[in-house]
Amino acid sequence: MLEFRKDIFADERDDNLMEIGQPTQRQDMLGHVTGTSPYYDDHRFANLLHLKILRSPHAHARIRSIDDSVAARAPGVKRIIRAADVPVNLNTLLGLIQFGKDDEPSLATDIVRYKGEPILGVVATSERAALEALALVRVSYDPLPAVFDVEEALKPGAPSVNPSYPKNTFEYYGKYDHQKLRYGDADAAFAQADVVLDERYQMSPIEHAPTETNGSIAVPDTNGRFIVYTSTQALFFSLDTSAKINAMPSNQLHFIGGTVGGGFGGKVDTMTEPLSILAARLTGAPVRYRFSRHEEMQFGSPRGGERIYIKDGVMKDGRIIARKVRAYFDSGAYTRLSSYAVVKCAAHIPGPYTIPNVHADVFCVFTNRTPATAMRGFGVTALDFALECQMDKGATAIGMDPLEYRILNAYRDGDMKAHRREAKNCALIECAQVAAEKANWPLRDEFRKMSSRKDGGAAHVGGAADRTRAPASPAATRAPASTPQRVAYERPAPASPPRTAPAAPPPRSAQPPPPAAPAGSTHGAPRFSSVFGTRRR
Repeated sequence: MLEFRKDIFADERDDNLMEIGQPTQRQDMLGHVTGTSPYYDDHRFANLLHLKILRSPHAHARIRSIDDSVAARAPGVKRIIRAADVPVNLNTLLGLIQFGKDDEPSLATDIVRYKGEPILGVVATSERAALEALALVRVSYDPLPAVFDVEEALKPGAPSVNPSYPKNTFEYYGKYDHQKLRYGDADAAFAQADVVLDERYQMSPIEHAPTETNGSIAVPDTNGRFIVYTSTQALFFSLDTSAKINAMPSNQLHFIGGTVGGGFGGKVDTMTEPLSILAARLTGAPVRYRFSRHEEMQFGSPRGGERIYIKDGVMKDGRIIARKVRAYFDSGAYTRLSSYAVVKCAAHIPGPYTIPNVHADVFCVFTNRTPATAMRGFGVTALDFALECQMDKGATAIGMDPLEYRILNAYRDGDMKAHRREAKNCALIECAQVAAEKANWPLRDEFRKMSSRKDGGAAHVGGAADRTRAPASPAATRAPASTPQRVAYERPAPASPPRTAPAAPPPRSAQPPPPAAPAGSTHGAPRFSSVFGTRRR
């Protein structure tokens, strides 16, 4: 249940809310519970044709020859679609906002770069006829070396996956091979830390597995226009991408969305619409192109695999004085949306914590895997998982309560973020205090009294003479616990042993102005407003 705390947010609380906290019924709920919600595939048309795609059985191979002569004469076949039939074969979704190069073909020409890459399409009177014709196509391949690991892909001599990015890394602003963040001097801080924690985290690719697979139906209309019924989550992205690939004005396309039978980010890419439109243009008939479950799992974009290394320098009193992050996003063979996920990841480092010395490098890497895309917070979800695991490990390493460890290091209003933006409207401390209260988690008094609205800015980290270590009194250092350290997700035992004497929080002293960005480090300039925006104000 959503709960507002007037005592915490009294000057920001609006009691005249129309939706938040109100029992509002979804507009489409009645259709869902009665089974009458319309999906793209519920539309029926006379003389409907079906498009099916021949896909590569190899992760990386050169196409020597394609023989589709027998398939073209098969019963029910109306048209074979080859790469040469696609007006603009290369595309990337984010090219619509001038971000990245057009690198992915709608149909492969000379080389396939992942297992499942589309090569050729068959348009037939039924799905069965199309599939039977596909079985008659003969393709000759020369297998090529493949690479499936992000760090292996960056080593000298690794197979080059994507010709638009021959070094296997996405190029930011036309010249930078990764996103870079520098704040303070992390290496100097590590030399002064009482504990250094260096860990590796891995998230594997995840398929969205929607109940409704990707698909669309393109229907010829009057005056050269086409109506497209689609399951997309990004209606205007799909419309503009389809117009670009088909080299036609966007006003010749009428896209009709509707109920999406599960998306979670997996229907943001434009997967079926361009080719269903092309097939309708070439045949003059309505054409349906929908993924089978096998195609959805193999060709539909997953959340990409992510590998994250985190190194923390921690003082015995609980302050994190340095954090170094090195992260790799597996984009698969083409760009799709992984390059944006990297921007989001870099913008989220070092998490909601004030750390005076931060060093981060985040790479978008090409491998011979299925191209990756969006999925529920992509670019941040895996990083949050890694950062919070790291926080638990850091608290355990110095014998500190993991919730108090977070409260001590949490942003306060006025703190300077590693991105050189002032923290405003912070609330992690208050959220942690309320969570502790509801879970009956024992916090020491000084941590119950802490607030996001005070002791921030210059008071929260070390002074100008030493950014990495604030002068700490002997009482500020807490000895390791004599009992096994609890982790954050465990409920406290009903009877806990006596706590050690409360340690005073670290003294606050002056904080210098944020260091100037190194010369030439213009690649950190904001491109997406969601990255550098402020919250609630």
